Amino acid sequence: MNERRTYAIEDARARAIEGIRAGDVFVATRIFTDDETLAFADLSLDYNPIHFDRRFTETKGFRGPVCHGLLVGGMVTEIGGQIGMLASGMNFRFRKPVYFGDTVTCRLTVDEMDDRNRVKCSAVFANQDGDTVIEAQLFGIVPGPVEREVMVKMVEEGDPTNRLRGE
Repeated sequence: MNERRTYAIEDARARAIEGIRAGDVFVATRIFTDDETLAFADLSLDYNPIHFDRRFTETKGFRGPVCHGLLVGGMVTEIGGQIGMLASGMNFRFRKPVYFGDTVTCRLTVDEMDDRNRVKCSAVFANQDGDTVIEAQLFGIVPGPVEREVMVKMVEEGDPTNRLRGE
């Protein structure tokens, strides 16, 4: 069995340069706001009233407007971007709603990796109460030796295109 090693999002790029391995776990945490939901709606053109109108959400049994599932699910792309993963597939299961102001933690685990750097990953998203809100399976390719050398040079140059949230 592979040893599990956990890395905060701030350490993900450095881990990618060292080389991703099966058993690696990457963690990102985020608080979702109504402003982000509006921005996501403007980009995706998804103006479903479930995200904006309390009356509509109450008919569905929710306590208020909910964040777009793909906005929350997009946390895997934050992790994937930090490790330089090229995604080839994603499957999401949306278990519970995420409300504005919720803090969501995504734990992405590299479950399998082959000799061509193709990976199978799982991700579990939990809210501040520990409730699982999304489960996902991901497939892709992580950087090999040549790509990792480029990442080293990028970091040496100050990694100017890498903007972690809040920086």
